[in-house]
Amino acid sequence: MQLKKIDLRNILFLDIETVPMAATYSEMPERFRKLWDKKAQYLVKEDDTPESIFNRAGIYAEFGKIICISVGFVSEQNNKRELRIKSFAGDDERQLLIEFSEMVKNYFNKPDSLLCGHNGKEFDFPYIARRMLVHNIPIPEVLNMAGKKPWEIRHLDTMELWKFGDYKHFTSLDLLAAIFDIPSPKDDINGSEVAGVYYVEKNLDRIVEYCEKDVKTLVNVFLRYRGEDIFA
Repeated sequence: MQLKKIDLRNILFLDIETVPMAATYSEMPERFRKLWDKKAQYLVKEDDTPESIFNRAGIYAEFGKIICISVGFVSEQNNKRELRIKSFAGDDERQLLIEFSEMVKNYFNKPDSLLCGHNGKEFDFPYIARRMLVHNIPIPEVLNMAGKKPWEIRHLDTMELWKFGDYKHFTSLDLLAAIFDIPSPKDDINGSEVAGVYYVEKNLDRIVEYCEKDVKTLVNVFLRYRGEDIFA
């Protein structure tokens, strides 16, 4: 698939923000607390405990939840591009997933539509699908990998594209933004601070703004891959 030949209007750019299922380790349901203790055995270092690393639970779909999904659309009229961003956010994960699912069904009504994220194939896309299963929500076709051949999966991943086949290499979106002289999306908070902003500050709006910045950066990185002008 040649990037220059893809119609930008057919790509849905996406980023999610996640947090642990509870504000603190002690507030986790007992059944999950025991299971987290088992999981943490493989994550702890010398001075760590399952409780001390609980802030990392949000990256696992089994112990976390989604609080924001932001998506970006590129439209073109009279040779002028416009970026539109929409967010689905809230404390009710099931409701935001239902709203997101309805949007995806409406957007992916063409065979050449694509879903794009940064590390989306390893994190965002499967995380969304798993949480939909948890809430008994039908998984949209574009996120359902079961029984599909590799060429039938309509996913783009800016991290995978940067690897050029080097499967050992991880590059953050923020680093790519620096390389391409794109404003950093981490000028306010970063991923490790999201849980504190959500549970302690209770400032969901701040998290939504952060997520939307990531989407804008994702779009701009993709445009630089194509050698094109970015959005200001």
